[in-house]
Amino acid sequence: MDPEKKPSIGSVKHRDGFNATASDSEHTYVDSNGYHLNGDDSSSEALQKIRTANTVNISPELFEKLYLSPQRAVKGDLRSTFANPTPIGLLGFVLSLSPLACTLMGWRGAGESGIAGVGSYYFIGGMLMTLGGLLEFFLGNTFSFVVFCSYGGFWFTLGSTLTPSFNAYGAYSPSASDPSLGLTTAKFHASYGFFLLFMGLLSLMYLVCALRTNLVFVVIFLGLFLTFVLLAGSYWTLALAESVTSERLQVAAGAWGLIATIAGWWIFFAQMLASVDFPLELPVGDISHLIKGQSERKKMRGGKKFEA
Repeated sequence: MDPEKKPSIGSVKHRDGFNATASDSEHTYVDSNGYHLNGDDSSSEALQKIRTANTVNISPELFEKLYLSPQRAVKGDLRSTFANPTPIGLLGFVLSLSPLACTLMGWRGAGESGIAGVGSYYFIGGMLMTLGGLLEFFLGNTFSFVVFCSYGGFWFTLGSTLTPSFNAYGAYSPSASDPSLGLTTAKFHASYGFFLLFMGLLSLMYLVCALRTNLVFVVIFLGLFLTFVLLAGSYWTLALAESVTSERLQVAAGAWGLIATIAGWWIFFAQMLASVDFPLELPVGDISHLIKGQSERKKMRGGKKFEA
């Protein structure tokens, strides 16, 4: 770096733009000036390297600990200018699903499909996850943008379904004077089960994509996939008046939802510790090296052709 130049905030670049000094399994990469970041760097060390380099590279493990996305090349310098929005999206997720999971399992006598938490579905789950998703959009993180906004939409949908003024269940009520009876009808249960089923399908797609990130996200999406599928089964069996089976499926759904939130609390805590440079780093289980990206595969094939 030119000694007369003032240090500047470096832009995060994709690791394919630099020469690796170690194998992919070690996740340490160095740029042409010798600056590198890896998963073992503390927040202060990472910040110091960013401030003293024109460009800097971070490992997949460190990147995925900060963002809900595989590392990809993006234009601009927004990631070094604005705060990381991923924790606020995760906060909306864990603070809304955690109590709902406990409710589904009937802890402390809780029940009634989580109606008591309608406010949190709107203002924590829906609002915070959607906000986090929109901010991820401006940083160029497509995967986390879609994930947060889609689940934020789910929480808004759940909240509105349970809000009387939307008349979602009232339309199924056999009595015009008591809309709440709609929640007990077979048609409502059978119809709502389809929404949960396709939320499960969406979570399955995210689970496959998460195989390019880390084990914590794999656990989250696996838990969400099973939660939605089991809940769909619970509603459908309830529509068939099989209340015992429905209750068992609901409890199982709550258990898997709780597992997903435990993983969510873990990654949220890991990110908050990193944000204050706390001398403790929680592992997230990087598995990005197990499945090579499409661009990396093409580059490897191109290199082999060149050598031939």
